[in-house]
Amino acid sequence: MSEDTKKPKNLSRRDFLKTTGGVAAIAGMTVGALAGTAKESSAAAGPMPKKWDDAYDVIVVGTGFAGLAAAIEAKNARATVAVIEKMPVHGGNSIINGGDFCAPDTKLQKAAGVQDSAELMYKDMMKAGQYLNQPELAKTVAYGAKDALEWCESLGARFTKLGFHGGHSVKRANQTVNASGSEVVNKLYDKANAVGAKIETRTKMVRLIANKDGRIVGMEVKKGYKFPDENSGKTAFIKAKKAVILTSGGFSRDLPLRQLQDPRLNDRFESTNQPGATGEALLAACMAGAMDLQMDWIQLGPWTSPDEKGFGHVPLFCERLVGYGPMINPKTGKRFFKETGNRKERADAIILVGDPVIIMGDSYAVPKQVFPNALQKGMEAGAIKKFDTLEDLAKFYNMPVDVFKKEIDRWNSFVEQKKDADFDCMIFPDAKPTVTAPFYAARLWPKVHHTMGGLVIDKNAQVKGFDFKPVKGLYAAGEVTGGVHGAVRLGGVAMADCVVFGRIAGKNAAKEKAWG
Repeated sequence: MSEDTKKPKNLSRRDFLKTTGGVAAIAGMTVGALAGTAKESSAAAGPMPKKWDDAYDVIVVGTGFAGLAAAIEAKNARATVAVIEKMPVHGGNSIINGGDFCAPDTKLQKAAGVQDSAELMYKDMMKAGQYLNQPELAKTVAYGAKDALEWCESLGARFTKLGFHGGHSVKRANQTVNASGSEVVNKLYDKANAVGAKIETRTKMVRLIANKDGRIVGMEVKKGYKFPDENSGKTAFIKAKKAVILTSGGFSRDLPLRQLQDPRLNDRFESTNQPGATGEALLAACMAGAMDLQMDWIQLGPWTSPDEKGFGHVPLFCERLVGYGPMINPKTGKRFFKETGNRKERADAIILVGDPVIIMGDSYAVPKQVFPNALQKGMEAGAIKKFDTLEDLAKFYNMPVDVFKKEIDRWNSFVEQKKDADFDCMIFPDAKPTVTAPFYAARLWPKVHHTMGGLVIDKNAQVKGFDFKPVKGLYAAGEVTGGVHGAVRLGGVAMADCVVFGRIAGKNAAKEKAWG
């Protein structure tokens, strides 16, 4: 049995983070083949219940960045709001996110002398997305990111360090004080509770319910659900008087579904996601008449390590070192690709190597760039190694010592010149040659990280159906949607995407006229 199909017992928060398994919620379903009229959609969504057990103006599915932002804004607009979460704790992927919020023209950028703009961020998003992004969605994120970040700050979230991710033109990743998305999630969670949103964990959406006109009017749920036991929980029906907002994340943990979209992604590729990223809410929306797009653009994180479970600590080591230290193919002892390339470019290059590669830095670059806790935890886990000499490092990874040392000399000459003649890696002005012991290194092998495809939405976060018209009463935000990022999501843009569109969804859902 692969790690992706193991079912944990007595799931606790610790298990939640350690577990690498997921479930194939609706394996074999053909996504994108569910066109039809509103009446056909209502039939696909199933019968109306004889009675409703609860009723709210707005029901939000998911408790990550997007869901909590939507709940707060819907409450601010005086709607009654319920937020349901199938897992035993709130936060979803957001709470284990690396805490980098990309936004232009921020206080941290100004303090560092970085010149940036919303238009430059938009252009970076489109270039990385191979221009498959829906322009109005990408522009909404780029131009709304700064305000979204400052809104999070107004709720208590702290951003204290400026970082870089491959594919961006400048440093624009505003890192939270604890290098984790939990800093933002927990502040949003506290605020959502404070304003009166009702948050229920262990409550799973089974299906959306539409009326005879195809309007979404509520949902069937299982209360007391114990992930991933599909026989657990008690059926209940919740009425959505104004709208449902789906913020349920992606499907990186659903092995059959992701392999249906990209057959390469077998169980050799683990996932950075929490085990509940199984995509069944997205499929339920399709069953109710929502349209999907770009489901086969599935992002691999090129900065993950096979030497630790899940997201781990190595991503925070690797991404801080690009532009400061080289990546090496141990088979040859040489560099093999542009370290500051975007995620898809680097992941594809590593897959072509066929085995894990390494990222390394010296005692100047590592303490300067890497969050101390990430370094310590990564070393304790054995995923980050420390060496007294370059010879020791080369021997540990079975590299030809002479070839490797010559390659480091070549890298150092590029650093001194601030120009990489081999791969055009971006070398930052404060980078120095990799010469000072001790040296640190970690192995890298891609893991499934983000599903770019999902539900079709417009700039108002309203979901569209197969007739290209909005599905009345249905909004969505975050990774459950598609079109924002195109072929490649740039690092640090997920937080911006979720908060920007979560807020839009919450505000607009609350404006809907109640159907009954």
